[in-house]
Amino acid sequence: MKITLIEVGRVPDALQDRFSPYRDMFGRMFASSGRDFELDVIDVLGGQALPDPAGLEAIAITGSSAGVYEDHAWLPPLRSFIRDAYAAATPMVGICFGHQVMADALGGDVRKSEKGWGLGRHTYDVVSRPAFLADIPASVNVVCSHQDQVITPPAEADVILASEFTPNAGLYYRNGAALSFQPHPEFLDDYGSALIELRKGRAGDDVLETARQTMSKPSDSDLLVKSIAAFFLDGDRGPGSGR
Repeated sequence: MKITLIEVGRVPDALQDRFSPYRDMFGRMFASSGRDFELDVIDVLGGQALPDPAGLEAIAITGSSAGVYEDHAWLPPLRSFIRDAYAAATPMVGICFGHQVMADALGGDVRKSEKGWGLGRHTYDVVSRPAFLADIPASVNVVCSHQDQVITPPAEADVILASEFTPNAGLYYRNGAALSFQPHPEFLDDYGSALIELRKGRAGDDVLETARQTMSKPSDSDLLVKSIAAFFLDGDRGPGSGR
């Protein structure tokens, strides 16, 4: 399957000499699933135009330092792209900002959370279990790095992953072809730890120390990656599937 990666973010400048671009992180993630994926990258920040989503096999939307409530010239076209992809039932997955902008485009409420920074490896409960989550345990530990959250999901979305800090951490949409997660299964631990240290001066010392300690939890990112691969490739995505 060819996945069109909508790249709307960059590795922070301070980390670019140590870490590969997001496109490479997603490429490694999909390769680690052991399934047959090909990646075609659309560099939105570089000015590359969005294609017609109805003609695509599948879509993934990356994280970004941008907020959906900010004024960026590329945001309105991205919202339209998401709505058109949803109408066409083109399989689509969003991660972090991708999760937020999908919710925003499809009628949800996304804001900077009063809870502050979510950093380190958080534990998320599986609160609903569509077919592609059949083999995942009751909770998963996955790296996150965000302040913004989906406060109210779109009417078309059901919550499938939740934590006390992030109640709407995973959304599965009722057309059966749209899925999104707040945490980052594409991030390896060294990058997740580097992001914690990057927030010095922006997040409180207690928040940073707690985040460092959470990185000792075993990672379940590979389980979430396999679930995403199953969503894309296995056809039966669960009740209400539009495809």
